[in-house]
Amino acid sequence: MLLKYFKGTRPRVISLIVFTLIIVWINAFLNPQFPGLSLYETNPMPLYGLVISAMGSSPLLGVIFSVLLSSLIAFLLVNFNTTVFFINERTFLPAAVFILITGQFPENQVLNPVLPATVFLLLALMRIMAAYRKPDTAYDFFDAGILIGIGSLFYCNLMWFMIIVYIGIALLRPVNLVEIAISLLGFLTPFLITAGIFYVVGKNIGSLLRDIQINIFGDSPGYHFGWLSVTTLVFIGFMMLTALAFLLTRINSQKIKSRKTFYLLLWTLVISLALYIVLPSVSIELVWIAGIPASYILTHYFVFVRKKIIPEVIFAVFFLLILLVHVLNYA
Repeated sequence: MLLKYFKGTRPRVISLIVFTLIIVWINAFLNPQFPGLSLYETNPMPLYGLVISAMGSSPLLGVIFSVLLSSLIAFLLVNFNTTVFFINERTFLPAAVFILITGQFPENQVLNPVLPATVFLLLALMRIMAAYRKPDTAYDFFDAGILIGIGSLFYCNLMWFMIIVYIGIALLRPVNLVEIAISLLGFLTPFLITAGIFYVVGKNIGSLLRDIQINIFGDSPGYHFGWLSVTTLVFIGFMMLTALAFLLTRINSQKIKSRKTFYLLLWTLVISLALYIVLPSVSIELVWIAGIPASYILTHYFVFVRKKIIPEVIFAVFFLLILLVHVLNYA
């Protein structure tokens, strides 16, 4: 019955999602923590450095900033599907699934640069899909490049997701060298402006290049996975494999735009996992980004699978596991 309530579109569903958000974030408000010693904290990118300065020495302000951005992402997730309609059903479920998936690591509920970067990545995905069936040169790819560039000035490893822009060009239209060039120009523009500002105010541009290098190739502190974290991840992995198998059996029967949107999301998930495996600078913070495609893939499964009792049980166990993570973390 829990999933049935979350799948609805009535105003009470919004209240239920807000209640879920409160449950997941209440511990962070009651016991706000300072960020750890990750590379993006010790060598912050320029825009994240401004956020750190604005938050001052108050961890609570960091939590407020983070929960507001998490809420914004949840809203954009619903809005993206409403606009493109690739799940073919209006539902608030992606927002709820995103809140639950990202809630598996309470340690992430502090001030961090990945959340603002995730907002810009999601906006970039929306701009890429806005180029669908546009005649002539689509400057939406320039916009997508700028958005990823701005996001990279918060969280440097977001720059790897420029690959998504080029995949989008290949998926949506015949390859156009002009669109490839303008998307790259869009990506470089925020960095060029930042370098110009550094020059004008007398800051060392070399320090920017050094921070980029450290944030990409440095070694970030590892994360210790406890027994409950492992259990939750295994269960989420089981859910994802089930949902992926279900999606892949139906994807060829979907409308072209829906199919291409899901392909774009699948590539986003693949790149997220590849970065986590390959780069020592990447850790569990990437769950904010991986949560975007994961939310849509799971929502598609929960909405369209025919055997209703199975997804109800899966969702209920998922909800309870995340709740248990936060109860034990508070205890």
